Amino acid sequence: MKQQFIVNENRPGLLLFFAGWGCDENLFTESAPSGYDYMLCSDYSSMDFDFSVLANYQSIRLMAWSMGVWVAAKTFLDKPFNWEMKMAINGTLSPKDDCNGIPKVIFEGTLNQFSANTLSRFRKRMCASSQQAELYSRKTDRSIESLKEELTTLNREIDRSAEEKLSYTWDKIIIGRQDLIFPFKNQMNAWAGHNFELREMPHYDASFFSLCIQGEDSLWTRH
Repeated sequence: MKQQFIVNENRPGLLLFFAGWGCDENLFTESAPSGYDYMLCSDYSSMDFDFSVLANYQSIRLMAWSMGVWVAAKTFLDKPFNWEMKMAINGTLSPKDDCNGIPKVIFEGTLNQFSANTLSRFRKRMCASSQQAELYSRKTDRSIESLKEELTTLNREIDRSAEEKLSYTWDKIIIGRQDLIFPFKNQMNAWAGHNFELREMPHYDASFFSLCIQGEDSLWTRH
């Protein structure tokens, strides 16, 4: 995967953000709060992660969105780092699942019929408006080929892990009621028995992510 420092000033804390499929560093360029460096993880065409970059941080805030929730959980399963808090947003530990994630026919149909038109429709559903989808698309310069390669890798890795029951503890789970990618009801099923917070937002909400990255106190407070 791509590990990109947005802020790298040897600060004692780190904000570590696992973005969703199809992202790059141009989409999340806000400054981290005082005392934190900021690293964005994206492009899961490879699942390799360089753990050495985390070794010297006294405190790490882990933030994962969409497919990044599953990738982060796989990456850090049984890995003891100095976690300050771990937040999952609009994603599940079963990302390709008819009851607990993206329905299989939709996931596989997106991959098998992938094109510029498919991507455009996906982004409109993700952003819940054509205007937001257009703005999102202008910010990222990922090619169609790289996006398909990433989705192919994710599909293969998810299928390979299908028999495993992935278990990972998140300190805060946020579910968007208007999510059309990871359907609201499926997220509710996936996180049954866990404490979660419901928000009136679609799968991607730029203003919400800005608040998270900038360290809004109410979001980074445990309930």
